[in-house]
Amino acid sequence: MTYQAGRHFLQIPGPTNVPDRVLRAIDRPTIDHRGPEFQQLGRDVLAGMQRIFKTKGAVVIYPASGTGAWEAALVNTLSAGDKVLMYETGQFASLWQKLALRMGLQPEFIAGDWRHGADAAAIEARLTEDKQHAIKAVCVVHNETSTAVTSKIAEVRKAIDRAKHPALLMVDTISGLGSIDYRHDEWGVDVTVAGSQKGLMLPPGLSFNAVSEKALAASKTAKLPRSYWSWEEMLGPNKTGFFPYTPATNLLYGLREAVAMLEEEGLDNVFKRHDRHAEATRRAVHAWGLEILCKNETEYSSALTAVLMPAGYSEVAFRKVVLDNFNMSLGSGLGKIADKVFRIGHLGDFNDLTLMGTLAGVEMSLALAKVPHHKGGVAAAMECLKESCLKTNN
Repeated sequence: MTYQAGRHFLQIPGPTNVPDRVLRAIDRPTIDHRGPEFQQLGRDVLAGMQRIFKTKGAVVIYPASGTGAWEAALVNTLSAGDKVLMYETGQFASLWQKLALRMGLQPEFIAGDWRHGADAAAIEARLTEDKQHAIKAVCVVHNETSTAVTSKIAEVRKAIDRAKHPALLMVDTISGLGSIDYRHDEWGVDVTVAGSQKGLMLPPGLSFNAVSEKALAASKTAKLPRSYWSWEEMLGPNKTGFFPYTPATNLLYGLREAVAMLEEEGLDNVFKRHDRHAEATRRAVHAWGLEILCKNETEYSSALTAVLMPAGYSEVAFRKVVLDNFNMSLGSGLGKIADKVFRIGHLGDFNDLTLMGTLAGVEMSLALAKVPHHKGGVAAAMECLKESCLKTNN
């Protein structure tokens, strides 16, 4: 392959760019995972992730992708044949539903159009009908990475409470954690699923379950087989900073550094930064005359933006133009929206100039690919960022 000068612009919505501080933290000699140095590392990352999830409850860390954390959430709390209510927000909600089916559960999928978040009223209505409380859990994706739609988890919790239903609330915030405000305890979530490769700014390889007391109680009577994913096996050693099997030691070094970086910036400032970049991106899309996939402005994601291609134009072909000409990767369309949508990731270790480089690459590529659009998207984004800077400085 011909060498291309400069860095590759990895602007997919995860895995995200890994900052130098995290890379340097990972790049250390592997240590004894039964020794005192690791014990301190274990305590640091477990406590740190409680702060990131905003929970006082247990956080379990697995050497796995987010798919493993999906499975862990289900097998620790449910039994074969249990009914699970899930909401179709996009490709990742669909994959979680398929996993539940393979695990021997009975998932009931509330149909969605992939352009809106989970409908709390529809969830409430279904739970109200369930007089026998056959539904044991409600599963919702917080930030649907395939569609750039963010569901209102606090509203889902209120819906479950209004229905007076005892179902567990399980939430996937794999692409939301560390990028968008998330409150495990305050929102009454029982199991939160997350991964390392998005807002936490790490390579893929770590996944998480944040667990409520209600979920821990359910795990005592759950009958689905579990060994590797067992919370009980993990929580015992975790009390002293250790793990029941060999952990991903060097990734945990990186996790400690990532938590430190998020807290140095301040989580609220991290969320505001993501909000700014998302708004600037949307201004660019509107100026180009293109359509954002998410229909409801109150559900716009601050982690990424999904953009519909004009009718008759291929996102696969467009993304090839972007990659070949500007060494930049954009997210593809997935599942039902394959070849119809491209996704701009603006999450993780990301600043104003990175955003402007990204949007400039998109605008130039739209012209090269002869995709119908208007000029001026980059200028609109620049104006948005300038406005926000003026407000901050004043």
